[in-house]
Amino acid sequence: MFKLISLFLAACLAGAGVAAPLPRTIAAVKPSIVGIGTQHPTRSPAIVFHATGFVVGDGLSVISNAHAVTTLDTERMETLGIVTGKGDKLEFRSATVVAIDRAHDLVHLRLQGAPLPPLALAGSELVEEGRDLAFTGYPLGIQLGMNPVTHRAMLSAQTPAILPTPTSRGLNPRAVAALQRGAPFILYQLDGTAYPANSGSPVYDPENGSVLAVINMTLLKGTKESAITDPSGISYAIPVRHVHELLQQGSGQK
Repeated sequence: MFKLISLFLAACLAGAGVAAPLPRTIAAVKPSIVGIGTQHPTRSPAIVFHATGFVVGDGLSVISNAHAVTTLDTERMETLGIVTGKGDKLEFRSATVVAIDRAHDLVHLRLQGAPLPPLALAGSELVEEGRDLAFTGYPLGIQLGMNPVTHRAMLSAQTPAILPTPTSRGLNPRAVAALQRGAPFILYQLDGTAYPANSGSPVYDPENGSVLAVINMTLLKGTKESAITDPSGISYAIPVRHVHELLQQGSGQK
């Protein structure tokens, strides 16, 4: 009996050891998470939040979804940039677009000034189904303040993708049917709940924080509002191989 109890305790401790790295990983990832938005000096509020992004490379490159980059009102001095800060204290840093991959709904932005802590990118190979993952971002934009939120997820399936839409409204039943007809690249289907402003959030290895994918959209049960009030719990992410391609595309434009 004593031997069985010892084995049981050993198994519990081993399981705890597997889970232990996530809190440390979250603490390391959070400084690299930013908002993507625009600033308009005469608008109220002056800063409008569109999506989440994350810092890579030398600390001056930011990755997010292409649909986060909206048409700017340049006549009224509206500027694109990143949103940082803590709680209700917002800071805005302007950014320029280095490269856009509309097919995979990715954008590479470039900052000026002091670099931010970057995240490491995993390799370009596809991740196997059943893999435990985590993603960190701003699920409801700045409604909850500048406090990055982390969700656990499992990679439920590698699924053929339709071309991502240029909005953050997510998928509707017609789009889901299109997924079944096949598409030019693979998306990761996750069993974690992402919300509208999670677009652009990094999906990473819970043990070491290396980025494996980018949140792109969530499956909607009904209207856009239902993504918040009645989430489906099914989200989609773009494999990091397409981030590598995007950074190579923009490397000669820095």
